[in-house]
Order: sequence, then C-alpha cells, then structure tokens
Amino acid sequence: MSDRRVAAIPVQERGEVLLDAGVHGLRVDDRKQDAAGAWAHVCRGALKRLQPAQALLPGGVQLLFIEGYRPHPCSAGTSKSSPTSSRARPDWQAAELPEAASRFVSPPEIAPYSAGAAVDVTLIGHQGRELDMGTRVNASPEESKAPATPTPPT
Repeated sequence: MSDRRVAAIPVQERGEVLLDAGVHGLRVDDRKQDAAGAWAHVCRGALKRLQPAQALLPGGVQLLFIEGYRPHPCSAGTSKSSPTSSRARPDWQAAELPEAASRFVSPPEIAPYSAGAAVDVTLIGHQGRELDMGTRVNASPEESKAPATPTPPT
C-alpha cells in the first residue's frame, strides 16, 4: 500500500451488504473477536470469492476466517500499534513511518478492511489445527522475512 499509484486510486463505495462469514459456511476463528461481532463480516463480493476457494481445497483442509470487517476507528488503531509505529520505532524519522507501516497494515484512509473488502484467512487440517504456513497469522514483514517492496519504475 505504500505504492503511491495504489494510494491514488479513489475508494468508491459500492453499497455491498456485509455478511457473517460463519453463517455462510466458513469456519470463523474468534481471536480477533470484537463486542459487535464485526470481525466475522465481509462484503458480499469477498464472500462470493471465499466460498469457491473453500470448495477447491483438498479433502480435510478448510479456510479459517480470522478477520474481515474492521470499523474505521479499529483500522486507525491497528495502524498506530503496528510494529513500525513511532512507539515501536522511536529511532526512525517521521517521514519513514507511513511507508514502513503500510508494509504491515493498510493506511486507514484506504484500508479495505474498513469496507469489509479484505479478509485474513489461514488453513486448518482435518483436526481443526492450523497448518504451518511459514509464519504466524499477522506476522510482520520482518518476521516473515518479506522482501522490501521494490521501487516501481518511473
């Protein structure tokens, strides 16, 4: 999300209804649970993509829905508490923080989670245990050893 070309795309409200993923056939984890139950919701379009993805998985493997809709205040809070926030990185210059943070979490003003248009999922096996995906859910780029985002060509 630190790519200026992505940030320049205007967010357009599509008026899609948010649906509870658990009611629509996905297994929902409660680790990101909120009092309002928002975390288990996702827009209709995203759900329509998740359901066939679930059906394509091999026998005994399922999607585990971790988090979908995040109200805007929650997205802002996640951004401020990221591993690249000013609290976590007091030695970094203020100008470095937004780009570094956007490697971990979308800036609130363009965050797809606040529209229910993004979802965190992982895979579970037949006993309901998470499969090893190489890192934990919501690992930082540093934890997952993600390569730095290359500079786009001009």
